[in-house]
Amino acid sequence: MAFATIDPLTGSTGSTGNTPGATAKNGDAGSADRFLKLLVAQMQNQDPLNPLDNAQVTSQMAQINTVNGVEKLNRSVEGLSTKFLQMQSLQGAALVGRDVVVPGNRLAIAGDVGHGGFEMDVDARAVSVEVLATDGRVVGTVDLGAQKAGRHNFDWPARGADPEAGLRFRVVATNGDAAVPSTALMHDRVQAVNTGGDALMLELQRSGIVPYSSVKSFN
Repeated sequence: MAFATIDPLTGSTGSTGNTPGATAKNGDAGSADRFLKLLVAQMQNQDPLNPLDNAQVTSQMAQINTVNGVEKLNRSVEGLSTKFLQMQSLQGAALVGRDVVVPGNRLAIAGDVGHGGFEMDVDARAVSVEVLATDGRVVGTVDLGAQKAGRHNFDWPARGADPEAGLRFRVVATNGDAAVPSTALMHDRVQAVNTGGDALMLELQRSGIVPYSSVKSFN
């Protein structure tokens, strides 16, 4: 589709059409240039009896600056997001082979000792941990007494227990007759890092693939 244009310097008119790739080549600067040329042409061909006042000109110039500013800000944010993801990828690669703490209730067994943890938002007068077999039977209990709000670890004597038996645990926290909500935390090991998509993902030995943001701590 062709349309008439007015050269702001010579005042001559001409015809131009859609040129494939022109927008990609000129980018945002080309858009701003066309906007400015149209504004100059409008001023050159305005009605002498009803000219644009200063406020209108200032308003249109402000629109140009606003459009350019928003476009530059978007490019800056995209660049920062890419760099942040690259930094996370480097950090994640350094975690391969290390132990992490993530939400989950799988009991980690090492050296005849079972390890786990939990997190509470409020204090609890009584806290106990029940170790569960794969069929749900309670095979052990750890009495921790009163505990403050925050993150806690526990150990369970797992002599003779198979590390691959899939033992799990359940945290029971109460204040009198009222139950205190808690989040079970498990120990796991980073096996690989996935940098696909817009978030860094960690491949863990027991938990599978989890987002980097879900890791509570590193050991």
